[in-house]
Amino acid sequence: MLLILHAAVTWALIGLILIIQWVHYPLFARVGPLNWPAYEHEHQTRITFLVGPLMLAELFSAAWLALHVPPALPNWSLTLGLSLVLVIWVSTGLFQSPLHGRLSAAFDAQLHRQLVVGNWLRTLAWLLRGGLCVWWLSLSLK
Repeated sequence: MLLILHAAVTWALIGLILIIQWVHYPLFARVGPLNWPAYEHEHQTRITFLVGPLMLAELFSAAWLALHVPPALPNWSLTLGLSLVLVIWVSTGLFQSPLHGRLSAAFDAQLHRQLVVGNWLRTLAWLLRGGLCVWWLSLSLK
């Protein structure tokens, strides 16, 4: 049951990161300097409220699965899955969040570009995790 919940949370996060990466972040450049600080503040508040609990659920369930490997799944794949979660958390904490902090005072095109380009690491890590989750579910159903 935990594996199903874990996969659902991971795929919810994949949907969110794809919307952020392909729609939301590129549109930051169109907000305008006058409205930017308030917009960025609202973005940070609202996205944290939505993404924070999902990321925590994914982290804890990935750790649990890596420590209590279901019989049908290869141990290495759960370690890989947890490692990808850690890559996402490190990227979020060391790169994405600080860039949002620096952007909160005023829009800066160079910082915005760093945000968009750097976010591809998280996007790809989540897509890889999604593939692992589908594979795990298929192995569990056999």
